Parts: sequence; C-alpha cells; structure tokens
Amino acid sequence: MADVFDRLVARLEAAQADFRVLEHVPEGRSGQISKIRGNLPSQAAKAMVVAVKTAEGRKFVLAVLPGDRRVDFSGIAKAIGGKKAALAAPEEAKRLTECEMGAVPPFTFSDELILVVDPNLLAHDRIAFNAGRLDRSMFLSTASYLAVAKPRVAPIAG
Repeated sequence: MADVFDRLVARLEAAQADFRVLEHVPEGRSGQISKIRGNLPSQAAKAMVVAVKTAEGRKFVLAVLPGDRRVDFSGIAKAIGGKKAALAAPEEAKRLTECEMGAVPPFTFSDELILVVDPNLLAHDRIAFNAGRLDRSMFLSTASYLAVAKPRVAPIAG
C-alpha cells in the first residue's frame, strides 16, 4: 500500500485540486514549520486525533484547526453530538492516521475518523500542512480542500 503522502497526492491529482508540494527539513511543530514554509501560522492546518465519548460509544475525530489556535475539546464533542473529548493516545492516533505526530495532514483515509475543521482556518485562500511526512508540506487552495476532503465545519478552536 502507498504511504499517506502518495495517497494524498493521488487523491488531489484525481480531483484536479490546486496544490503544490514543498520539500524541507523534517519538522512537525506548527510554529517552526510555518517559518520554514513561509506561511502565516493561522493558515497552517494543525491536525489532531481526538477521542470523543458519545451515547453510541467512543468515536474518533481528526480535528483540524489553525496552527496558532488551541483545540477546544468541548467544541469537538458538541460537533459530533458527544459528551466529553480528549486527545487520543499516541499509538491510537498513529494507527488511525498512519503518520507520526506532526506529519498528519488535514485529510483522513480511515472510516474510523470523523473529519472536522474549524472555520477560522477556512478564512485563507490557501492552507498549508505537513503532508503525511515531516519533510513534505503542501499548499492547497481552500476551495480544493473543501471539495476533496469534505469535512464537517464547526468551531473547534479556542
């Protein structure tokens, strides 16, 4: 099976999305990678796996928010009708995303992950993110992101 980067490129090319790839030194911290890429921290898509308690049991969310914001766990729980939310265990996050932390793109390839994006990220014409690897990033038009990823949009950042 192809790695996350290759699957993401294939998905974006198939959709004729407006994107470009940038190779750089390995980095996964939001503030540092934004400096390397030359993007605003507010247009960097930070993706985190969150476990949410719901009436039906535990569900997982890939929460995508601007790199300069903090995650709002109650907002994530509310977005999917849950009661309580917390970061997923690192091994669970890695299993669900097939990525090391810091490299998770704002897309999911797992039926177990509900994709939710904060509307503040969508205020930019383009978003930037690590693309499944710590040494590869993408700049993607926001319109292409919404068309290809089809995320739920909800206020999940504080």
